[in-house]
Parts: sequence; C-alpha cells; structure tokens
Amino acid sequence: MSKILISGLINTETTVKIKGFPIEYFPVDYPFFGVNTKVSGVAYNLAKALKTLGDDIDLASMIGNDFAAEYILKEMNDIGVDTKLVDKKLTQTPSSVVLFAPDGRRQIYCDLKDIQETAFDFNDEMYEAADIVVACNINFNRKLLKKVREAGKTIATDVHVLADINDEYNKDFMKYANILFLSDEKVPADYKAFVMDIEEQYGNDIIVLGRGSKGALMYVKAEDEFYELKAVKVGEVVNTVGAGDALFSAFIHYYAKGMNPVEALSRAQVFASYKIGFNGASEGFASERQIEELIK
Repeated sequence: MSKILISGLINTETTVKIKGFPIEYFPVDYPFFGVNTKVSGVAYNLAKALKTLGDDIDLASMIGNDFAAEYILKEMNDIGVDTKLVDKKLTQTPSSVVLFAPDGRRQIYCDLKDIQETAFDFNDEMYEAADIVVACNINFNRKLLKKVREAGKTIATDVHVLADINDEYNKDFMKYANILFLSDEKVPADYKAFVMDIEEQYGNDIIVLGRGSKGALMYVKAEDEFYELKAVKVGEVVNTVGAGDALFSAFIHYYAKGMNPVEALSRAQVFASYKIGFNGASEGFASERQIEELIK
C-alpha cells in the first residue's frame, strides 16, 4: 500500500446522453436514465481510483458551503477517503456538465466557480509521509509544487490537453513534475519530437502521452528510451470521459509499488479500458485482482 497525497479539483458532474454530434435544436428530449449526477473532478476521480486499487489516500481540495458540498463529503466518507483536507471556502462548489454520444465523443462544460482565485493553506505535515504527491494543474497548487520539490518528494501531474511546450498556464506544473502525463489531442503530428522537446526543456523523469484508441507513448529519461504501447480493449466503450484520469491514476499506483514504468503503463491501459465501459468520470474503477484477471 502506497501513501499518496492528491491535491486538486472536486466537483459535481452531470452526464447527459445525446444522440450524436452536432446537436440539432429541439425544445425537449427524454433520455430515460441518460441524465445522471455524481461526484467527480480530477482529484476525486484519482482518489477513488487509487483507493479502489488499495492505496492510502489524502485528498486536498476546496468546495463551497452548499448542498453540493454536503453531497461530496458524504461520497468521500462512503469511499473511505478522509475529508479533513477539504476546505469549505469557495463561494459555491464547482460543477460540470458532460454531453456524451454513442460513438464515445463528449463535450464538457466545467464551471470552476471561484476556485482559480482562491488560495489553499498547505503545511508540511500534509505531504511529509507521502510516497508520491499528485498535484493537479489547478492554480492553488502552484504554491505546493516548490514546497514538495524542496522536500525531495516525487511529483506527478497531468496537464491534459497541451499544444505548446511553453504554455503559460502549465509551465509551473511541467517544470516541477517528475512524472508528467498529457493527451495527444492538440499535439503536433510529430508527437515524439514534441515529447522530446518537453523533456529537454523541463527534464521530467517520465513523460506519458495518452493517445486514446492509438495507445500510449512513454519516454523514460533514465533509459533514454521511448516505449509505444498499443491500445487495449477489454469491453464496449460507453463513455470516454475520465479515461485519462484512469490511465494516470493506475500508472501512479503500480509505479509507486515498485513496478517498472512499462509494466505500470501496460496495467494502467487495462484499467483505463475497463473504466470506459461505464458512464461517468468517477465510475468503473477495477481492483488490482480484477486487473490481473483481465490480463490473463
């Protein structure tokens, strides 16, 4: 069991099943059992996934003092994640709406409320026992990055969609991350060169480029090697939202256990493939035992 601190966004998420994109105008639709609201947000998704895999999780975040906040705290208690580091200091709790189509495509509307302008009070005790600190790319974590690096801890972060290695918003996160994940959604055609440019500028130990149905690319600095893993499919695709979070969290779990990066990523792909057979970013997480059974 690894001790992992996750710091980032928690929100409520409403998923809406649609017939397809583009959406034609009509005044009302009745997608029975197609509209659902759950707790989500990158930090919550990672925490639930890692808890399911058997890790000891601390989760730092901010929410409002409203009905949504009470729902979030109850869900955290239900999955066994302590709420002591969740601060009720926002004006309202962040929320999102995800439209998803039968072909797996989705469109996300994320209302962060005032979380990007609100500071979080970090102290050394929060991360001193952590094996890995997962710092999501949200503004209040910028203060955390330097403190954790100075403490000699391993930092993992996912910058999600990135088109420019000098992206002003994500620079700090790329600079401090030992383990860096990103999506290929906006990456130029020469994706290996793009990953190499990131490594040369920021010196990350491991960089993983999630490529969806095309698999994943990983660069490991210690070996100066690229590894390309083909996509894995363990079932039908229901909703791809949260696939990147699943890949990231499972890699962190297996890597923290001492598994080599290639083995960790191959299991993470199985974990992510299983997850997208469910609806909602925080649903469909497999246990370690289930992953091994799927591999067999």
